[in-house]
Amino acid sequence: MKTLLITLIAVFGAFQIEAQDLDLNTQKGFVAEGYDVTSYFKNKAIKGSNDYQTSYGGSNFKFSSKENLEKFIKDPEAYLPEYGGYCAYAIALKNKKVKINPKTFEIRDNKLYLFYNAWGTNTLELWLENDVKGLQEIADKNWEAMNF
Repeated sequence: MKTLLITLIAVFGAFQIEAQDLDLNTQKGFVAEGYDVTSYFKNKAIKGSNDYQTSYGGSNFKFSSKENLEKFIKDPEAYLPEYGGYCAYAIALKNKKVKINPKTFEIRDNKLYLFYNAWGTNTLELWLENDVKGLQEIADKNWEAMNF
């Protein structure tokens, strides 16, 4: 009986974790402003289609093809942007959630980083001009504190 109870608690707990909403930037109603998060891993920023949509972690995603939608559904965690899809540079240096330009991104260590790029300020350029590993460490700590 104890084993059954422990198993039920473990299973119920797993469903609870998966059901929780993630803190994702949903500017324009979609993560990455409706760009296909799987396309970034081919070093392309491609706008998603209304024909290929799904929800994950309480947020909506668009994809440019059925194949990309299926890739995401198989392993959504692999395609989620770091820091919830907010500007990585702003998370690191300002400890703030700042909107992004979905065309300004970097794939590093098989992770997607998105950046602000407007009004003459391209934070991807600033990110790359600095100690990226150091900025990542700061952003990781700030993001964890923001979502504690």
